[in-house]
Amino acid sequence: MAITAQDVKALREMTGVGMMDCKKALAASDGDMDKAVEWLREKGLAASAKKAGRIAAEGMAYACVIDGTGVVVEVNAETDFVGKNEKFVDFVKGVAATVAACAPADMDALMECKYNGTDLTVTQQQQEMVLVIGENIKVRRFARFADGVSVPYIHAGGKIGVLVNLEVTGGIDATEIGKDMAMQIAALNPRFLDKGQVTQEVLDEEKKILLAQMDNDPKMASKPAQVKEKIVAGKLNKFYAENCLLQQTFVKNNEVTVEQYMNDAAKKLGGSITLKDAVRFEKGEGIEKKQENFAEEIAKLAQ
Repeated sequence: MAITAQDVKALREMTGVGMMDCKKALAASDGDMDKAVEWLREKGLAASAKKAGRIAAEGMAYACVIDGTGVVVEVNAETDFVGKNEKFVDFVKGVAATVAACAPADMDALMECKYNGTDLTVTQQQQEMVLVIGENIKVRRFARFADGVSVPYIHAGGKIGVLVNLEVTGGIDATEIGKDMAMQIAALNPRFLDKGQVTQEVLDEEKKILLAQMDNDPKMASKPAQVKEKIVAGKLNKFYAENCLLQQTFVKNNEVTVEQYMNDAAKKLGGSITLKDAVRFEKGEGIEKKQENFAEEIAKLAQ
């Protein structure tokens, strides 16, 4: 039976075992997925196969700068308790160090990198952590900035990790300014960094909604189309102020925007700052959490 890359990927996701071992298992099992899992377990490679299927929506988002390289990662676990475990936190920091050193192109490449300070791949080290801690653990995503000045911020012990990347001139220390911007991102989670990033598609959808709202308002419905267009244009400025970081009101000083704060603060220090990029990871974001019946769970454990 022909073994496809999709088969290998599916087995890897099911067991957490490396791609080469998954390929060997499928070859030895003539492509039978269940037999391949059994083969891996017999080899001691998938002792945690059952754990790998459990939902991991807790864990930690972590941001740091290592030798000038900015890194933000999210690593998930099943419970908030494990997310605070010292061994788990050390594993997360090791993943960040691996990202900084290895410069992986994507998640697949990261999982095949040598985990920081070991001869194991990240996949193998992740598997070790599953066995040690007893929960499903999964490295979910990362971002890396090799250029410019990166400033990290971690909120609530790892609930949110933010990495801001700046272009700095004049030899100034942009750490405080970058941290203020990162805290703003953590708190308000803007959809865009700057209004220039808002696509025409998004603007058209917003205009459509605003015009529909006016058509449904008895006081506004009878106004001429050109008047409505002017009103919509004014309301789009409010959209930018709510959804774009640089146009948002700065939370520490509501008399200026984030962009005005950034420019003024840099000028006072004798330099200039340009926001190049920023990434915000919130642990468990977008992962559907399984709702367990506590009484049923206790009954299962008692069996």
